[in-house]
Amino acid sequence: MSFQQGLSGLNAASKSLEAIGNNVANANTVGFKQSQVQFSDVYASSLTGGGTSAIGIGTKIAQVQQQFTQGNITSSNNPLDIAVNGAGFFRMSTNGTITYTRNGQFQLDKDGFIVNANGSRLTGYMVNDQGQLSTGAATDVVIDSANIEPQLTTEVEAVVNLNSSAPTIAAAFDMDDPTTYTNATSVTVYDSVGNSHVLQTFFVKTGANTFRVYGANDGAPLATPLLGTLTFGSDGQINTALTTLPFSASLTVTGTNAASPLLVDVDLGNNQWAETSTSGSALVQPPGSGSLGVLQASAVEDSNVDLTAELVNMITAQRVYQANAQTIKTQDQVLQTLVNLR
Repeated sequence: MSFQQGLSGLNAASKSLEAIGNNVANANTVGFKQSQVQFSDVYASSLTGGGTSAIGIGTKIAQVQQQFTQGNITSSNNPLDIAVNGAGFFRMSTNGTITYTRNGQFQLDKDGFIVNANGSRLTGYMVNDQGQLSTGAATDVVIDSANIEPQLTTEVEAVVNLNSSAPTIAAAFDMDDPTTYTNATSVTVYDSVGNSHVLQTFFVKTGANTFRVYGANDGAPLATPLLGTLTFGSDGQINTALTTLPFSASLTVTGTNAASPLLVDVDLGNNQWAETSTSGSALVQPPGSGSLGVLQASAVEDSNVDLTAELVNMITAQRVYQANAQTIKTQDQVLQTLVNLR
């Protein structure tokens, strides 16, 4: 029994040293979060039932838990470096695959997109000409360069979550009165000469699983503000028989040489109301809103590894390893004594 106990202790101490070694190796890795090995004891089960004097048979790894505590903020000379102070992650897109990171070391690629060292693009919300944040669907963040041929927006695919338990609104829709609509999103669209415009969509719950959709352009209601109606089934799926998608929004463009009106089709996609049981859906919001932290430019978040604490933990793990090795050695001596009895 002691051999098995000691062996499990050796394995546990070895894994603890591996985690400590990984933490120490990443002490200078920007945005790194240290790991901690958590152990649990092991008891053998008996077919005839447990007794009151059962002795454990060692230890095992319960889990390796990352510690998402805040790291120190350090200034840098790169204006594209960004540090998160508080909760939240940077949302990255790699050919459509979404990942999350706390490493805010960014640079521009040849196409003007903000990317990390792996080439993944930073996603977020763009700002219009008036400096307003377009808090619609997060998109790849790009810094416009000169002499780019304008690309007319013809279709917008938006993904939103609508609260099925929200109260029904009977008041007439007024985009300036938040109490007259349930939810709102916005996205940047471009006219024929490359000028940006903010297409806003407002959702008003008018009945069970039914929402009216209104539109606005650059802060003003559309000539025909009601775009259509969304109706959902009890499973959260859009009832296609009662819903017409995509909606067609006609934006009047003034003050430019662009063609007017700008016609944009708005599609809500396979909108779901359910969340996964493991992690839930990602909460995509502007920095500083809700429980999310704030951003600091020209700075990075250091690793949260405390080298002093890790060195102490290393000494402790070493002593634990030696102690378990000593139990195996002592058991071996006991067995040798038994063998030598005459």
